[in-house]
Amino acid sequence: MPRISLVEIAHRLIEAKLRPGDIAIDATVGNGHDTAFLLAQVQPTGHVYGFDIQPAALAAARARLGDPVCLSLLAVSHAELDQHIPPALHGKVSAIMFNLGYLPGGDKRVITQSDSTLAALSAARRILSPSGIITIVAYPGHPGGDDETAQITAWRERLDPCLFKTDLIDSQPDNPKSPKLFLIKKE
Repeated sequence: MPRISLVEIAHRLIEAKLRPGDIAIDATVGNGHDTAFLLAQVQPTGHVYGFDIQPAALAAARARLGDPVCLSLLAVSHAELDQHIPPALHGKVSAIMFNLGYLPGGDKRVITQSDSTLAALSAARRILSPSGIITIVAYPGHPGGDDETAQITAWRERLDPCLFKTDLIDSQPDNPKSPKLFLIKKE
């Protein structure tokens, strides 16, 4: 059976939503792959905001992407994303991507944390545009990832179904440690 790439699925869903001129957020920049994808969708007139607490992640992203005028890379926690997005853009963010866990090729002891991720998701929910989308790829198979995934599941279940449509794609439903893709669409 072919392996399902949840990141590729997230990209396809966001690609169907984003247009040049849109505002997008990469809440977990990592090595910049999702950031590059978002930039390709919103250029030349849109803007991407990227968040990561690790200098190595931001350096890797800058090396990959250069310094385009339509990109702001911020060395702050994703928990603070609504504080670093201009207030005039609140309610106008078309897509927000989360790819949780640790920096590939980096220190695997530095991982996303449930508390900051939940704060970031709540902020993302508030600044998302009508008909906007949030994608969250979670990895319960690494230390701390199982708790984070459980917390995201509980957060998702508390969302008002009149305001948000949610879905879950599990790469291997029979394996509780398999990656999960959470989809949140604002109605």
